[in-house]
Amino acid sequence: MIDAAGLRVMRAISDEGSFTAAAAALGYTQPAISQMVRRLEQRTGTVLVERVGRNVRLTEAGRVLARHAGPVLAALDAAEDEVAAIAGLRSGRVRLMAFPSASATLVPRALALVKARFPDVSISFSEAEPPESIAALRAGECDLAIAFAYEGTDVGRGEEDLDAYVITPLLEDEVRLAVPRTHAVADQESVQMADLAGDPWIAGCPRCRGHLLQLADAAGFRPDVAYETEDYVAVLGLVAEGLGVALIPDLILRTVHHEDVVALPMTPASRRTIMAVTTSDLQRVPAVKAALDALIESAGAQSTAPTTRMPEPAWSI
Repeated sequence: MIDAAGLRVMRAISDEGSFTAAAAALGYTQPAISQMVRRLEQRTGTVLVERVGRNVRLTEAGRVLARHAGPVLAALDAAEDEVAAIAGLRSGRVRLMAFPSASATLVPRALALVKARFPDVSISFSEAEPPESIAALRAGECDLAIAFAYEGTDVGRGEEDLDAYVITPLLEDEVRLAVPRTHAVADQESVQMADLAGDPWIAGCPRCRGHLLQLADAAGFRPDVAYETEDYVAVLGLVAEGLGVALIPDLILRTVHHEDVVALPMTPASRRTIMAVTTSDLQRVPAVKAALDALIESAGAQSTAPTTRMPEPAWSI
């Protein structure tokens, strides 16, 4: 096998005309140059250098190696420079995937932090609900996924070997019941699922719909799902018009508001865990680690920021 060191020696011999001068140019001893040439001749199975008095000249095979040494070594040097830039966070690319409510809250702050600290690191972003984002991570289509799991479930919904991933919890997100401001329970401090058993419901993503069904089943009823949408702005519009009630996570309530909707705490409380998911190998990539650190910092700011309240005791949006 021809290695980079052997190519450097062949190019130096071609340029300098002797083993001694080549050794001086490369910082080697003359015996070391001779040994490297012999090893390269053994690997290639042919003579590469012809001795002519005190000097040497390359054979035809040696000239071929010397000619190819330039572009090959230049490519290796360029690769080393790029890798060094990535390792030093002077460059790098991260493919981030997140579910919609995280993309409106956690992601913007994290992207801004990375841009301010490492302006040459590029982060591409796309949206996907779990477990689709976890499947994309497994397929190598993203480097870092923001996902969530409700209490009693896992992020892979039982379809993934989670031991293959590094899961970093970001925050605990409480789920509330959104009702029209004119609803009979709107003035209560908290509400139970059973109190809304007779109402039409608005359901979201498949995982959110499953959570709704699970909570309703525990409360002893099957919800009448009148509308389905993954757009929480649309959910709030439907609730405001009195067309149904819905489950709304706190993370949404930090950014989306509607004056005709009240979001009430649930009894018992319901929560979901929001987490960043990657692999152990990707976590060691400096740019991915920088993005993960920024997400952790962004989540910390979210967890300490108050959810917007209206003057009434109930949570309002």
